[in-house]
Amino acid sequence: MCITYCESRETRTVNRRGFLGGAGAVAAALGIGVMTAGRSTAQPFSLPGSTGSSIQDPVAGNKLSVVLLGTQAGPPIVPERTGIATAVVVDGDVYVVDCGRGSATQYVHAGLRFDRLKAIFLTHLHADHVADYYNFFLHGGHVPNRFGDHIGQAVDVYGPGSAGGLPPAFDGREVPTVGTNPTPGTVEMTERLHDAYAYSTNIFMRDTGIRDIRTVVNPTDIVVTEVGANYLATAPGMEPFTVMEDDRVRVSAVLVPHGVCYPSFAYRFDTEYGSVTLSGDTTYSDNILTLAQGTDLLVHEAINLEGSDLPPVVRSHMLDGHVEVQKVGEIAERASARRLVLSHIGDIAHGVVDPHAWQSWAQRGYSGPVTIGEDLQKISIA
Repeated sequence: MCITYCESRETRTVNRRGFLGGAGAVAAALGIGVMTAGRSTAQPFSLPGSTGSSIQDPVAGNKLSVVLLGTQAGPPIVPERTGIATAVVVDGDVYVVDCGRGSATQYVHAGLRFDRLKAIFLTHLHADHVADYYNFFLHGGHVPNRFGDHIGQAVDVYGPGSAGGLPPAFDGREVPTVGTNPTPGTVEMTERLHDAYAYSTNIFMRDTGIRDIRTVVNPTDIVVTEVGANYLATAPGMEPFTVMEDDRVRVSAVLVPHGVCYPSFAYRFDTEYGSVTLSGDTTYSDNILTLAQGTDLLVHEAINLEGSDLPPVVRSHMLDGHVEVQKVGEIAERASARRLVLSHIGDIAHGVVDPHAWQSWAQRGYSGPVTIGEDLQKISIA
C-alpha cells in the first residue's frame, strides 16, 4: 500500500514504512530529518487578560504533552466549549490536530506560541473541524502580537484530498450542490481561502508590511490508494501509513468511518517519549484498534444517546459516524491504550455533558484511567 501526497499541483508517491519498535529505534529513524526547519526558543509571556506578569510556557519541562484546545462535538455554537482542536507538544514544538471554532484564540490562551507551531493535521473537512483553520495564518501569521509572537516560517498542513464525489442525501431528500467543485480537498480549500481573503491580505501587505499569507502555509492533500477506498466505501480495513516524519515525531494515519464523510482520518504520533493517538470522528472500526494498539494516550470522540427520544432511523444515522460514550471504554481496552481521554464530545440526550455520568460510562469495560476532556486541559505523558 502507498499514500499519494498531492502538493499544490505536483504529485509525489511515498512508500509506507512499518511501525518503529522502541524508543531507540524511534530516535534513530526520526534522525532522517524531514522538514527540520530551525527551532525557536520558548519565551515567557503574559496570557490574555493578565496584568502583564510573565509566565513560562505551561508545557515547559514536559517532553510530551497534549493540550485540549477545544472539545466541542459538532457545529452548533455553545458557551461552555469551543470547537474541536488538540495540540500535541513534543520538546516544546507544537503539532495541532483540527482547527475548530475558536482554536486559534485558544492556542494563545493555552500559553502556546505560534513560532513553535510545526504542523497542522486535519482529520476531515467538516466545518466544525476547520472553522478556524485559516485564522491560524490570517491572524497568527500577521504582525507579531503583544507577546512578540507570530508564525515566522511556513507551517506544513496535512489533510484530506478530494472526496471525488457526493453521496445521496439522507432520507432521499433533494438538496442543492454548492461550489464549482463540490468536493475540494485541503490544498484547493486553502487556495480558495487565499482568494476569499485576497483583499485583506493585499491591503495589509501594502499598509502594514505583513508577509504574503501564502508563504506561511504549505498544504498537502493525503490521498490513500490501493485499498479500494472511495466516497462510497470510506474506510476499508487497512494498515497504518506514514504521513510525515521529522526529528521529533512520526505521524501515522488510517481511514476511519464517519458516516458519508470521506476521507476521514485518525492520527497517531510516535515519539521517543511515548505515543498519542487521536481517533478523529469515527464509529467503531478495526482500523482504530490497529492504529492505537499499545498507545500511551488515546484521545477518542464520543456521544451520549442514552435517555434521548430520537427516532430509530436518526439514532442509527448518528451511530454511523460516532461512538457511544458507554462503549468507548471497550475500544480503549481492546487497543491496550494506557490512558483514555474523551474529546469532541456531545450529549444528544441532555445537551450539556455531565462529567460524573460520563466518567462512569466511559470507564465501562476499561481498566485504565479515563479523563473527560475540558477546554484548555493539559495532559502530560512524559
